[in-house]
Amino acid sequence: MSTYAAKTEVSADRSRTEIEKTLQRYGATSFVYGWEETRAAVGFVAHARPGRPVIPLPDPSDREFARTPTGRPRSAVQAKQAYEQAVRARWRSLALVVKAKLEAVATGLVTFEQEFLAYTVLPNGQTLGEWVEPQIDQVYATGQAPSMLPGVPPALGGSAEDT
Repeated sequence: MSTYAAKTEVSADRSRTEIEKTLQRYGATSFVYGWEETRAAVGFVAHARPGRPVIPLPDPSDREFARTPTGRPRSAVQAKQAYEQAVRARWRSLALVVKAKLEAVATGLVTFEQEFLAYTVLPNGQTLGEWVEPQIDQVYATGQAPSMLPGVPPALGGSAEDT
């Protein structure tokens, strides 16, 4: 488990509300949240762009929750408490990240687009980060960058070596 917010008592609901209020304060025009078994997400529109950071949720059956850090077994109640603590810590982390990103934009350190690029939702419903990550993996695995011009082979459209 990470160390940030490892002992927080702030509920996931309170962190989510904090994220919503932070987004509003910095100009977001809409907000939504949802969850499923393995992840939770907040969605928003800010600077005319939809965004969706996703929080991977821990697996409640993970050994991390079934046993103490020293390896002793936890009761079912203790395991549930440890799991809930990990979920709270992840929500606190997202609240921190969103606040830091928006403050960096507000002070002019970066643009909104630079800071939230990976979370930008594309028309197909994927975030840009979800869409591009496998392509980056492929580029590093093959050493071949995709063409910068659609329909033009990399040799004509440029490659990573050209930059």
